[in-house]
Amino acid sequence: MARAAGTARGLIVRIDPLSSLIDTDRRTEYLTMEAMYRAGLPVAEPLLLEEDSRWLGRPFSISAEVPGCEASPEGIPAGHRVTMGRQLWCLLGEIARLDPLALGLDRFMSLPTVATCAMEQLEYWRKVIVDDELHPNPVADAAVRWLLKHPPPPPQKLSLVHGDYRTGNFLYTPDGTIKAIVDWEMAHIGDPLEDLAWSLDPLWHWQQPELAGRLLPHAEAVRHWEEASGIELDVEAFRWWRIFASLKGMGIWISSSEDFHNGASKDPILAIAGWLMTDRQQQILLDYLRPAPTRRFHEVMK
Repeated sequence: MARAAGTARGLIVRIDPLSSLIDTDRRTEYLTMEAMYRAGLPVAEPLLLEEDSRWLGRPFSISAEVPGCEASPEGIPAGHRVTMGRQLWCLLGEIARLDPLALGLDRFMSLPTVATCAMEQLEYWRKVIVDDELHPNPVADAAVRWLLKHPPPPPQKLSLVHGDYRTGNFLYTPDGTIKAIVDWEMAHIGDPLEDLAWSLDPLWHWQQPELAGRLLPHAEAVRHWEEASGIELDVEAFRWWRIFASLKGMGIWISSSEDFHNGASKDPILAIAGWLMTDRQQQILLDYLRPAPTRRFHEVMK
């Protein structure tokens, strides 16, 4: 607790783990949160960044606690799902609308071009899979070939991409108000469709396929995002990013398996994620990669 002017304030300390499924950069996450806080987006107030490892052994950051909130998707009251879904995809649209250069994000993030941003992301996650896989992954290989053969058109604009925008990565109050978007460690500049596709990946709603993120119908989520972002969705470009999103998921779960297998971490959740999630993500990719756009894919647009 921090205490100022007679009041107590909760603090949250975030420190890079010894082993992580993704490349983490405490500085990038902290500075991104600072930019979002200044822009009026709901994030925990960033208070301190310490990059000197002598204090806690690794770099760390401190932000203000957002009190009275939950994060678990299972705790979302059924009566608040629609309103929370509207908030979630409107907020994502607001992030897409922001100008990353006006926010100064290029001071600490690489700045791709509209012509290169998609292939840069594809190459990053392709390399993750190649470097970490414990056995061949032919479904992932097929997805990479398809993505290389069918590059998307350049985005209408570059924007800040959260990188892991989904149900479970926001804090909400019992009355259904989203108070903070969390986990910005994968943030980068790129195509705003990347975040939209990740947020709608079937992995986040596999028990309720009709509800995006277990919150509201897919078409409504897309409509809220379009209205808030000012971007009209390009269906074919979106198909590319949906396939990419599931490939990216494969990269994360493959890294999970590799970390557990090689002893970087013996947290059993890594083994469970590497087994269950990889299998589910492969099923999603196989559905997407059927000849001709599948009916399931286009249902999101209805």
